[in-house]
Amino acid sequence: MAAAVPVRVRLAPSPTGTLHIGTARTAVFNWLFARHLGGAFLLRIEDTDRERSKAEYTENILDGLRWLGLTWDEEPVVQSQRIAAHRTAIEQLLASGHAYRCFASDAELAAMRERQQAEGRAPRYDNLHRDLTAEQQQAYIDEGREAVIRFRIDDGATITWNDLVRGEMRWAGSDLGGDMVIARRAPADAIGDPLYNLVVVVDDAAMAISHVIRGEDHIANTGKQLLLYAALGLTPPHFAHTPLILNQEGRKLSKRDGVTSVGDFRAMGYTAEALVNYMTLLGWSPPEGIGERFSLDQAAAVFSFERVNRAGARFDWDKLNWLNAQVLHGLAAGELRQRLLPLWQARGWADDGPAADAGWQEDLCTLLGPSLSLLADGVDQAAPFFATPEPDEAALALRADAATRAALTALLEQLPEGPLDADTAQALLGAAATAAGVKKGVLMKGLRAALLGSLKGPDLLTTWLLLHRLGSDRGRIATAL
Repeated sequence: MAAAVPVRVRLAPSPTGTLHIGTARTAVFNWLFARHLGGAFLLRIEDTDRERSKAEYTENILDGLRWLGLTWDEEPVVQSQRIAAHRTAIEQLLASGHAYRCFASDAELAAMRERQQAEGRAPRYDNLHRDLTAEQQQAYIDEGREAVIRFRIDDGATITWNDLVRGEMRWAGSDLGGDMVIARRAPADAIGDPLYNLVVVVDDAAMAISHVIRGEDHIANTGKQLLLYAALGLTPPHFAHTPLILNQEGRKLSKRDGVTSVGDFRAMGYTAEALVNYMTLLGWSPPEGIGERFSLDQAAAVFSFERVNRAGARFDWDKLNWLNAQVLHGLAAGELRQRLLPLWQARGWADDGPAADAGWQEDLCTLLGPSLSLLADGVDQAAPFFATPEPDEAALALRADAATRAALTALLEQLPEGPLDADTAQALLGAAATAAGVKKGVLMKGLRAALLGSLKGPDLLTTWLLLHRLGSDRGRIATAL
């Protein structure tokens, strides 16, 4: 897609909570579009909600974006630091007659909504204070009333734009809920805190944003914002409204569905590569030839809004798990070790002794890697290698079997103190089974029960060799007897 102006897109999260998966998916689409066209991906922290905005949420959002690989190109803009520009825009609208002070009290507004509900009408402001005379305004001021500032919306207006996802969009002014509040209540000689739709327009214009890419739940806001662009004499950006992420029941994904923050996914053991890959697929269909497993750079090379769906995208845990497994299975042992080592060390493992050896850890990763779906699996499956596990019932029963005990005793008697290689280990298994008069399979099951405390687990021979290098196989076999 050719662009007439330099492409500049932005993510504008509110630091009132942790980085949500929906916000992160919006970031992915913005980043892909910018990189595809050689443009800039920017950040704006919309922290004007003073009570709920917190510095730790800002850091969580920035850290999550970094982890996902969604790098930005300029210093983030902090919206609360631009309030003077927002108030200047409101003063311009007041001076031009596009905005006015409304003295309606909360009680009066509540009564108006009750009347509308009783009459079966949709709630909306009735524009009652739109044309107050100077005398009427002064009377309200004398009562001690404060005023919000409202932007005039002509019910007869038709707002249109060409949405990059949805095509031609049309909104009637009468569907926008009446004249819009653009500043909170304040004394009549002041301007209260500017509100979302106004500040977004002012800031996007100041940042020279060329394309606003956001979720479809902002479509009504776009209609209001286009009216503000026109009233302020500003050129509007292009708009693209992406589909919402839905749960399995087809409703918008929310906190009620459990895991929704990027930090939660990370803590569960999902990789950044798999998560951004999956988020890209939530609403975008890759062109033929790229498949479903790809990197951010590969997606950016072919990304376009022509392949973004209009319908909501249902979250599919099975698909995400499959993608995550593909990422983990494709990691070299050294890279997998780098990702698992902090998790092991958090458990107090791998810090000293033979288990701290990088080569041994990489060999363990080679053994476990093909069976991992989550990084957390690399903790659970590694646990028996770092600490002697409690045997389960099946392992206890097998260890009590006389034939098994005889075979393990024979193996223990022949077990060397020094290094052990695969060929020698195979020969020892055969010799011990013969000495005990049992089949080799009986001994191997017993050895697995002794070493891992379970009849299930990774390749037995490799497991044994790894534990022998730690010097822990002899003790575990002896304990099983």
